[in-house]
Amino acid sequence: MASSAQPETLLSAHLSVQYGEKVAVLRDLHLELSRGEILGLIGQSGSGKSTVAMAILGLLDRRKATVQGPIFFEGSNLLFLRETEWRNLRGRKIALVLQNPLSSLNPALRIRTQLREAWRAHASGSSSDCDQATRKALQSVSLPSDDEFLKKYPAQMSVGQAQRVLIAMAIIHRPILLIADEATSALDVITQAEILRLFRQLNQNSGMAILYISHDLASVAGVCDRVAILHEGQIVESGPSHNVLTAPGHEYTQRLLASMPRMPQAIAVGKAAAR
Repeated sequence: MASSAQPETLLSAHLSVQYGEKVAVLRDLHLELSRGEILGLIGQSGSGKSTVAMAILGLLDRRKATVQGPIFFEGSNLLFLRETEWRNLRGRKIALVLQNPLSSLNPALRIRTQLREAWRAHASGSSSDCDQATRKALQSVSLPSDDEFLKKYPAQMSVGQAQRVLIAMAIIHRPILLIADEATSALDVITQAEILRLFRQLNQNSGMAILYISHDLASVAGVCDRVAILHEGQIVESGPSHNVLTAPGHEYTQRLLASMPRMPQAIAVGKAAAR
């Protein structure tokens, strides 16, 4: 009897982070993400979710933070990379989408200029090549790619459009890992559902793995293949989304679910929104 192939591990972190003599923000955290998978990292404010993202991207201030690994990405330990190597990796193979798009985009630059700068950070070519790449990125996030739209400034767009532009900038080089850190928490419910649907489409169409960081259980249930529950700097439970969110084994996960009214209905709504 033939056995099915196991998914290839893309990211594997065994991580501890501490600032000075303070209590460690992350304590022996173990996190794995397979190629083409969407993993939800759930935790309340202050649990260390954003620290995980910043550590993976090598953005923690090493003068203040003690980071112990390893963090393996495609078989290489990220903690050993030099800054020049990081510049080649960030934005090209690992990209980040943050919570507030209007503060992440430069208000003084047109959308075309910001997309061009994102493309030229890791590519060389003619203006025609650049324009083709930027238009393709915008189309992949269901935004107009005509000159009228490209001439806009961030303040001339809705928050939902600005978030899509930010995602277009993040995926312009087709990274194999996208980290979305509370990427939908600043959006209204309808726009949030649209962005979740977009994440699922990007995952299905390109095989892009996504680390979706959130405190919103319903959105995680709707888009993620697996979830990992972060509590006080440690992963206390992980597994397939449906299993963890309908039959939690850890007391903290149970408390999280109990705080959500009618969680089964919320999961159903989230799944419907992500389709």
